Amino acid sequence: MTEPALHEAAPTPGCPPPHPAPRSPSLVLPPDSCDAHCHILGPAAVFPYAPERTFTPIDAPKEQVAALHAHLGLSRAVVVQSSCNGHDHRVLLDALAAGGGRLRGVALIGETTTRAQIEELHRVGVRGFRLNFLPHLRTAPTREEIDSVLERVDGLDWVTEIHVKGQEVARYESLIRSLPGRVVIDHLARVDLADAARNPALRSLRALLDSGDVWLKVSGVDRVSRQGPPYADAVALAASLVAHAPERVVWGTDYPHVNIEGAAPDDGLLVDLLADIAPDPGLLRRLMVDNPAALFDFPPGPSVAEGPSDPRPEQT
Repeated sequence: MTEPALHEAAPTPGCPPPHPAPRSPSLVLPPDSCDAHCHILGPAAVFPYAPERTFTPIDAPKEQVAALHAHLGLSRAVVVQSSCNGHDHRVLLDALAAGGGRLRGVALIGETTTRAQIEELHRVGVRGFRLNFLPHLRTAPTREEIDSVLERVDGLDWVTEIHVKGQEVARYESLIRSLPGRVVIDHLARVDLADAARNPALRSLRALLDSGDVWLKVSGVDRVSRQGPPYADAVALAASLVAHAPERVVWGTDYPHVNIEGAAPDDGLLVDLLADIAPDPGLLRRLMVDNPAALFDFPPGPSVAEGPSDPRPEQT
């Protein structure tokens, strides 16, 4: 029997299907709210996954992701190139071209990615590149590799995204501080909440936020929580960091939730948890509208002078 092509392989354990019926959020998000971290995957028959990938996801094509955003009340999004696509950005280019200006992108820049290719990515809406320091995704980039990317994106004002886990944020604190321009750390740095009071990663994370150039995605509460839904421990951490640096935090669904343990979270629940993560309407607007617009070069949202409406549902 002939083995299937690599891009046709069955999904890897840890890549479950998305939640089959996410609830409609009770929280009404401000206009121009942004999902600052999601992935578009496949269809593999059109956009094959990279032969060198370390996992195989279930397809989550652009139409599926757009339908989820409409369901959740999100009108903007930042699409992050997944490592399963490697440095082939065709799926990202396709999504951005179809996005009508409501999408931005984050690329994965390889050794052979040329300045001309980077300028084309910028033209269609890419505004950052990601560095993966997770061993299940790739070997951590060397300083020479990082400097090579920085040289090729020079002058574009791109964001550097850092994907680390647990104590690695403390290990790489000096490197993160040395990077030029704005840096954003993904998914609450995926810190370990087992001993939060004495956690050096949390100390490093807060110190980096205090530097003024480092931002944080308060996404991934389902990844960080040790309690399971509704992820109260991770929500409390996210809320404390939003209060700590309200002008440098953004949020994303992380849809379709690859490389996780157990079933995928309910994305409607994740939106409703924003009422606890950013409990004040002004904080919520910063988190969902103003900050992602500033970080990823979206047009400004509705005038602040109009005043934020209270996003909580009416009490009946």
